[in-house]
Amino acid sequence: MKSSLPKVLHKILGKPLLERVMDSVFKTGCVDEAIVITGHMSEEVEKFVKTTYEGKFPVTTIIQQPQLGTGHAVFMAHDRLKGFNGTVLVLCGDTPLLSEEGLSEFVKKHHESGAALTVMSALFDDPTNYGRIVRDENWHVRKIVEEKDATPEEKEIKEINAGVYCFEWEKIAPAFFEIKNNNAQGEYYLTDVVDWSVKKGYKTAVSTIFNNYEIFGINSRQHLAEATKILSSKTIEKLMDAGVTFVSPETTLVSPETQIGADSVVYPGCVFEGVNTFGANCTIGPNTYIGGNVTTADNVKILQSRVSNSQIGANSTVGPFAHLRDGVEIAENVRIGNFVEVKKSRIAGSTNVSHLSYIGDATLGSHVNIGAGTITANYDPLTKVKSRTMLADGVKIGSNSVLIAPVTVEKDANVAAGSVITKDVPAGSLAIAREKQKVLDGWVEKKLKKD
Repeated sequence: MKSSLPKVLHKILGKPLLERVMDSVFKTGCVDEAIVITGHMSEEVEKFVKTTYEGKFPVTTIIQQPQLGTGHAVFMAHDRLKGFNGTVLVLCGDTPLLSEEGLSEFVKKHHESGAALTVMSALFDDPTNYGRIVRDENWHVRKIVEEKDATPEEKEIKEINAGVYCFEWEKIAPAFFEIKNNNAQGEYYLTDVVDWSVKKGYKTAVSTIFNNYEIFGINSRQHLAEATKILSSKTIEKLMDAGVTFVSPETTLVSPETQIGADSVVYPGCVFEGVNTFGANCTIGPNTYIGGNVTTADNVKILQSRVSNSQIGANSTVGPFAHLRDGVEIAENVRIGNFVEVKKSRIAGSTNVSHLSYIGDATLGSHVNIGAGTITANYDPLTKVKSRTMLADGVKIGSNSVLIAPVTVEKDANVAAGSVITKDVPAGSLAIAREKQKVLDGWVEKKLKKD
């Protein structure tokens, strides 16, 4: 990846590769514990796993040092699995397209077959760089041979190793003490366990996955981009089947965690990352970015804007060119207009913040009108304290005003345009805080003569 970030922590549509793999596994409901074998930049991976899953799912991390191959990597879990008599599911952390359905079916077939070992395979027209599944004349699996160790005849095989295994651990665990590293790489291959199982006389099965894209592995930035397109395309297909219109699917990216209600329209150039839920009859305008944790009711319009970690009520409009940052809660019939930024604020129903304003750490009541260019000055750079601005129902703020928090403007009060408000404003009053206008007659002519 040529990156300061470990490969498995690179993201696809808002989620790291490793998280996508682990979440698919957990969703199957058949796993009691996960063991993550780390290597390159292990500290970063361990930190991510702990932050993401602590208190949610039992996950253990074990470092592989030195790194002597895939078989050696699985062997690192041997001590943790002492006395375990059950099924071990083995996967790679860089195959983010594996689905819950595909994994569930694989585990089910393994158990139904009664095999000691089952390996997932796929059929590729071009199997280059993959290990080949070698079968005998009765179509029973014999072994897996890696590309670099394959004969010319073996390289012609189209059935490849998908890198996913089920082991009945009590039977298969001894293999990791017996496999050798006499191969082109000088490594302990996990694939050699298949050959070991066959020679021991254990039932060894192959389960073929027919959605080949699910086993797509990430080894470069190009692969990352390709996997993103695949994941998004499958998501968009499902949403279109559910009644969502995508004007230009090929220029739109949608995370699989995003839900969009029927009769909604998504225009070209939109990106949806993370977990989002949109109601019915929503409109997402061109070049809109949805950064995750966005929830809307029905009939919401978001037009050429950037939105994340926000809730938007029914019949509200955001944009064009607005930015809703973390912790924004907007009620119904709200208008957030051109070039408005909102952060950690609650806005009640039928309120307008129409033009060129910044609303931060604020609570706005219903039927409030914010004039163009209004700023809630919420941050004290000396104390580094952020304070709140409170606007009650019916408040009207004139254009080009600054509200210096902490400050409260009570019900139905008005603030005159161009005011700098530093004190609370009583209900029903007008606050004016600006220099009295002066007019100097003939000033322009005198200035020109002087110059």
